[in-house]
Amino acid sequence: MPNKRRRLVGRVVSDKMDKTVVVEVTTTRQHPLYGKTIRISKKFLAHDESNAIPVGSIVRIVESRPISKRKRWAVEGVIIRVSEAEAEVAAIEAEAPEAQAAAAELLAAEGDKE
Repeated sequence: MPNKRRRLVGRVVSDKMDKTVVVEVTTTRQHPLYGKTIRISKKFLAHDESNAIPVGSIVRIVESRPISKRKRWAVEGVIIRVSEAEAEVAAIEAEAPEAQAAAAELLAAEGDKE
């Protein structure tokens, strides 16, 4: 019999804490009055025992017992894992728009290694 815990899919936006990742789950809903489709994002702290999921990965999280004050979810599995180079590029692009050239150079250097 499958358990009844909620499961959500989202993108890892931070992995700076020990054994914890921040997962942003985006859903779409219709505005109650105007009917326009709007995106709603919510961030969840999820337990990552392996401490090996990089920023940008798509993960499935599942409800769990309270692990800390704000952490009530655990990573059930990784759906799409991004490489470390892609994670660095995403972090650079998020910090400054003029750093996109540096990000392109980083990806080119990563391509030369392979």
